[in-house]
Amino acid sequence: MTDESRVVAGGLLVSLAAFVIVVAGMKLAAPLLVPFLLAVFIAILIAAPFNWLQCKGLPAGIALLVVLSALVFMAMLLGSLIGSSVQDFTSTFPVYEVRLKEISGEFVRWLDGLGIHTSSDMLSSYADPGKAMKMAANIIGSMGSTLANSFLILVTVVFIMLEAASFPDKWRAAHEDAETSLAGFSTAVKTINQYMGIKMLTSGATGVAVVILIRLIGVDYPILWGVLAFLLNFIPNIGSIIAAVPAVLLALVQLGVGAALAAAGGFLLINIVIGTFLEPRYMGKGLGLSTLVVFLSLIFWGWVLGPVGMLLSVPLTMAIKIALDSQPNTHWMAIMLGQKIEPVVLAATDGAVDDESA
Repeated sequence: MTDESRVVAGGLLVSLAAFVIVVAGMKLAAPLLVPFLLAVFIAILIAAPFNWLQCKGLPAGIALLVVLSALVFMAMLLGSLIGSSVQDFTSTFPVYEVRLKEISGEFVRWLDGLGIHTSSDMLSSYADPGKAMKMAANIIGSMGSTLANSFLILVTVVFIMLEAASFPDKWRAAHEDAETSLAGFSTAVKTINQYMGIKMLTSGATGVAVVILIRLIGVDYPILWGVLAFLLNFIPNIGSIIAAVPAVLLALVQLGVGAALAAAGGFLLINIVIGTFLEPRYMGKGLGLSTLVVFLSLIFWGWVLGPVGMLLSVPLTMAIKIALDSQPNTHWMAIMLGQKIEPVVLAATDGAVDDESA
């Protein structure tokens, strides 16, 4: 092994060790890091209406007060809407769990009639419907415990918004070549703001559609399942599936197979219309991330930060990709995280080379 290869291997090992240490620190500091990250992304979201109010002539302090008051009002309204539903669902969950076990036994007997021999214990070990409904309650409960730090999050948002105006001048004073990094930071904020804004609108539309669907079918707690669909729609790829499972199971327990099929079909239709047609149309060219990276980021940030990390997995990964793209020595990592490169561009380049050689 040459000296150069030893240096490269040593640098790679040091980078991997630093990455492991940073991830371990983030996981240990998750109780403090999660409220801060929520505050940062809330600040990015409210930056657009805050700037709009300032353009209309309102002073910065009054504009910030208006935006924060609207934010607190929506949070209190959301909490009052789902608070009683979560308590009722939690208290009646044992009844639903018993009924789900009875349905599982009936399903096993039906399979036996078809000549497929299994047991309810084996079926529960591989696919326990009660765990799916319990997971939904745990997700809402964990979000509620995170919102218990709402005062800390709100104060952090206020200080971030107050510091945002003076940040570019401070950065210019601290760095000689500040315009390049400021342009990259502005691009990152704009991209994340656009993604979060569009995702907020599409998730809200998904939640409203789910509330209407569940209410029409006659399943209990329609607002609870609508809020769950709204929250989990921020989780790419599998969030909408996770949101549909408990509502469909509750429809099965309450009203039977027909209602469960209707609920599943309704969720499928909502996700096709909003997730397949409306959302990509307004997202433009997309997130700039490959599908595999989106899925792996969901697992990684969920493991490090919990349910909130799953909700913020895409914005966090987008921010990392933009940061990697801004440095020449890490630009290749940003390319690997991105979507595939169109072969048409490469073909055009090869054609140009052939013409020059001719």
